[in-house]
Amino acid sequence: SDRVFSGSEDFGYRWRSDVAGNLDAYRTAVNLGEGVKLFNFDLNLVNPNGKFYDKISAFGNNWGGEPNSALRFDIGKQRVYDWRLDYRDIAYYNFLPSFANPNINAGVFQTQRGYDIQRRMIDTELRFRPGTRISPFFAYSRNWGDGRGITNFVTSGNDYPVFNSLFDKTDQYRGGVMLEGGRCHVTLEVGGTRFEDAQQASTRDRNNGNRTTAILGQRLFLQDLTQKYAVTGESRFARALVTATPWSWIDLSGQFLYSQPETDTQYNQSATGNFVNLTTLQFFNSNREFVAANASQPHTSGVANVEIRPFRRVRILEAFMLDRFHTASSAALTDLTITPQPAPSLSADRLEVNYNRQQVQANIEVTRWLTIRGGHRYVWGDALVRAPRFIPGPSQTGELSQQTGLFGMQVRMGQKLWINGDAEIANADRVYFRTSLADYKKGALRARYQLHNSFQLTGNFISLTNENPNPLIRFDMSSYLTSAGFQWNPASAKRISVLGDYTYSTIETSLGYFEPQALVPALSRYDERAHTGTALIDLNAPFGGKRAAKLTAGGSFFTSGGSRPTSYYTPLVRFSAPLHERANVYAEWRHYQMSETMYSYEGFRAHTFTVGLRLVR
Repeated sequence: SDRVFSGSEDFGYRWRSDVAGNLDAYRTAVNLGEGVKLFNFDLNLVNPNGKFYDKISAFGNNWGGEPNSALRFDIGKQRVYDWRLDYRDIAYYNFLPSFANPNINAGVFQTQRGYDIQRRMIDTELRFRPGTRISPFFAYSRNWGDGRGITNFVTSGNDYPVFNSLFDKTDQYRGGVMLEGGRCHVTLEVGGTRFEDAQQASTRDRNNGNRTTAILGQRLFLQDLTQKYAVTGESRFARALVTATPWSWIDLSGQFLYSQPETDTQYNQSATGNFVNLTTLQFFNSNREFVAANASQPHTSGVANVEIRPFRRVRILEAFMLDRFHTASSAALTDLTITPQPAPSLSADRLEVNYNRQQVQANIEVTRWLTIRGGHRYVWGDALVRAPRFIPGPSQTGELSQQTGLFGMQVRMGQKLWINGDAEIANADRVYFRTSLADYKKGALRARYQLHNSFQLTGNFISLTNENPNPLIRFDMSSYLTSAGFQWNPASAKRISVLGDYTYSTIETSLGYFEPQALVPALSRYDERAHTGTALIDLNAPFGGKRAAKLTAGGSFFTSGGSRPTSYYTPLVRFSAPLHERANVYAEWRHYQMSETMYSYEGFRAHTFTVGLRLVR
């Protein structure tokens, strides 16, 4: 008699019209299909006097062949145990014809880098005596995926797109204990990880590849290919987390992690066709290679945070982070193509990375309605990597050094007006990567104004500009975003509610590179100016009270100009009506439409119709 069951289920059936246009583009962007669907469920069972549990809850959404499904299950008894289980199923499809396709101008509308993968994730944790001073826990997680795709078999002088199969799996086991004190919390954890990754590319059909011209009067082609690799690895790790408040004016926290992953790799390749060695200009008809390799990577990282409140309206926050790892690897290559067969070619490689970040910030409450922030961030590090071919020596060093000023403020004028702003100004002497932020300026301004109890306005402005004056890099970027929105709920939305927002954004980039054929400097440029908007209106019938029939209409749009002009529209109409005291019936129509000026073959249009039933317990 003490048990209380509550919750809701939302299920129905979806029809989809035939996709007009490119089906691969539709599946890449939308990928919604037909059939019976369980859109949502949220169930709770409370049993305060239960012997084995006092609460069970289950939540899930998008089941029945949907591209992204989720499930969560919780059961527990207060101060005895708590068990949690999470599961996700993701269908990842990406076959845009224009992506990684060097043959567009020749009328070949087929990507050379595509994926059709089913990925699943499970995460579970069992905690004993939660909320007490000593709480042990055990956890397990698995992430695995499999499917097919398209990849390139790369040889000297030509690339050949072929189908490949993919599989990977990661299992992680961990356990530990949480210790709660009056002013201190400690979590100690140890665990291990197992990893597998296996891929195979193959073909039995003649493939002329991407090269359309002959070399020394001969055409290159691939006739038969079996290429596969298998990577297995494992890692052990230990982690410690500590938080403490020794006095009322100071908070301390820190985290330390040590791990040591190791991997073993086996690679096999067998190919027949007509190939060339561009160094010796020799042609050959078959190729067989075998590689065995291994690597290890001791990894240490730590974070320390301090918050000091020396005065009632002043907070000082100090944070420090370090990350250290190095990778040591070796490989043996056996080329079975050469006769007589030489001894295996041995090689070793090493990567070392040291990364540090220190930040201090002060928050000062000037008045009850104004808070200002200011601080400084310093990032530095060094790395050792294998040197490129055109640089003498076996290795190359890199350094990172960046100084950043931090600024911010917050305005709170009662319940009417709220404004929050942040800014960063950085200067870098050195950065690791060509596309890293170097000398950048970043700002964000967010505001909310309650014009009336039923009417609210919001606004945002975000900007980011970056410069890297290094003549070998020349990476410049600018990005701006301005948005405004409103929400109108007269009479607490009893009859009508309206919301809308509009965003205008721009991004421009330019990056220096060497043109691969002539090896002359060139610039890669990208430019986009986009408009994004959403509008929705809810209308409730004037009778029926809280169970009144409701009509929802509106949708979203995206249009852009510049390097890749694109338009995308998703209007919708939804109607729901009470069928019973605890049941609602609904129907929904959605339209999906995408078009691209430069890639018109990637456009599509599709309609979906859904009818469903929502049960409330």
